[in-house]
Amino acid sequence: MDRTTVIEQLTRFICQDILHNPTYPLQENEPLISGGLIDSRSLVHIAVFIEDTLGVYIPDTDFTVEKMDTIEMMTNRIMEEV
Repeated sequence: MDRTTVIEQLTRFICQDILHNPTYPLQENEPLISGGLIDSRSLVHIAVFIEDTLGVYIPDTDFTVEKMDTIEMMTNRIMEEV
């Protein structure tokens, strides 16, 4: 799994399933949590998506604004486990 694929899959999932707006122009460095786009419930859905779809387990304690606020931060964390 390469970085580009992870970014594309995360972006698609967040736009379609979390934001319910598949055409939203989500950028890799756009703040998701601190920017008010997603909440803690959405983070749970993202964690399940990462594990089920990408096959990567990330501990719940890592799903914080400090570690997972952007697509870029999520991708970096996922790539650490690949």
